[in-house]
Amino acid sequence: MTALLLVENLSIAYDSMEALKGVSLHLDEGEIVAVLGANGAGKSTLLRAISGLLPIRDGSIKLRGELLNDVSAFEIVFRGVSHSPEGRKVFTTLTVEENLNLGAYTHRKKKKTVSESKKRVFQLFPILGDRRRQLAGTLSGGEQQMLAIGRALMSNPRILLLDEPSLGLAPLLVRHIFEIVREINSQGVSILLVEQNARKALGIASRGYVLETGAISTSGSASELKRNRKVREAYLGGAALKKEKPIR
Repeated sequence: MTALLLVENLSIAYDSMEALKGVSLHLDEGEIVAVLGANGAGKSTLLRAISGLLPIRDGSIKLRGELLNDVSAFEIVFRGVSHSPEGRKVFTTLTVEENLNLGAYTHRKKKKTVSESKKRVFQLFPILGDRRRQLAGTLSGGEQQMLAIGRALMSNPRILLLDEPSLGLAPLLVRHIFEIVREINSQGVSILLVEQNARKALGIASRGYVLETGAISTSGSASELKRNRKVREAYLGGAALKKEKPIR
């Protein structure tokens, strides 16, 4: 069976510095796959390459068997891949609704589709509906993260590339964001999740990869990674992963 997303021997370089070194991974239909690693490991570079935002030096990226290497970032969104970037990157001088409308650019001529997508986002994030006319720059950090994810969902993607959704958020809000990520997945969106919070990421993912200095050092099922001594010491506080409260 062909993987929904297949990355093979991917290498990316910034000038003379090699940011990714022969990275291979796959994402199947309906999965949440976590990519773990420290700052500077190449996690965001990986997502930017998949999104068509960075040139590929070597290797390949395929969506349902079709090569994406020379496909523009704009066209990749049309093909069903959406990216919620690290740091949220919302348009602070535009309203919440205007930010969402930009996310629906691929369906801009289909008013009914845009309206339905917006309704879905407001069901996932009711606070955004309440603040639809508020400037994005006046939202809290957590609300901006919700907006970034909501904007990415406006194109009705099959794949969501989600970069550090818990970054800078309070623990209670982190839990809420991960509950929403699981809900998005249950609605049929496959998710490649880049996240430093290994505990939360492995709590919702089926599989995972660990990136170290631009290369995959470890991979396996979420349960295997939880038991891996190296992963526990580096990302789980040196102890086995305690049982999380179930996310429903």
